[in-house]
Amino acid sequence: MDERRITRERMVSFGQYLSREERSRGTVEKYLRDVRQLAAWLGGREVTKEGLSQWKEVLRDRGWAPTTINGKLAAVNAFLGFLGWTDCRVKALKLQRRLFRETGRELKRREYQRLVETAQARGKERLTLLMETICATGIRVSEVRYITQEAARTGRAEIFLKGKVRTILLPGKLRRKLLQYARKHKIASGELFLTRSGRPLSRKQIWAEMKTLCRGAGVEATKVFPHNLRHLFARRFYEVCRDMAKLADVLGHASIETTRIYLVSTGAEHERMLEKLGLVG
Repeated sequence: MDERRITRERMVSFGQYLSREERSRGTVEKYLRDVRQLAAWLGGREVTKEGLSQWKEVLRDRGWAPTTINGKLAAVNAFLGFLGWTDCRVKALKLQRRLFRETGRELKRREYQRLVETAQARGKERLTLLMETICATGIRVSEVRYITQEAARTGRAEIFLKGKVRTILLPGKLRRKLLQYARKHKIASGELFLTRSGRPLSRKQIWAEMKTLCRGAGVEATKVFPHNLRHLFARRFYEVCRDMAKLADVLGHASIETTRIYLVSTGAEHERMLEKLGLVG
């Protein structure tokens, strides 16, 4: 019987399978990273249900957040399903819906503006416009490649992800900035946010460039990452339209429950609401 061990060949095959299933590049990288983490912990031992249950407990003991653990388990369970080792799968942790998010991770509008101003002051034209583009449209960092010269010209970007197509409208002021950027850098067609060698910017590059702004902008590093710009867009969009279903469509969420997570209030906001109840004499 073939031994149930995590090998490089099986990892490569799994990555290829995920790509054929049209999973985003970011998802493929995350799933493979999580499976590698399990493989390192196993240290060459065979995969068993008992072992995976133990790994889940180890992650909890090490202080990983429950949502993070469930994300890792989802990746590993997908890997096991691909190999036909479904009897080894373990259940995710049961989570109560969060009533409020951590204040230390919420990027406020004024903090975002300071990040943009800092990037401008340092002459980081591409980074400035990139942050404004993500924050003004709510796109995922993996969707930046769909911001093209053609999209800037027509005012809409067609985004293909997870077997679905959605149209993102670009605000007029952003369109003008994108077209000016394209003219300046002689980009007649195709993607706008490229490296000096003409390659698309990776998620890691964008993340790293944003982190360099933290100290100068006076914003905590825990708040500065691309996906937080998407969260800021979601909160501002909902404040304006109060339509969660429409917001879910704009963000490309299959479930409105995912959208609801973006709109959870902070602990400070939740505390103010409790004070207004006036139930303590």
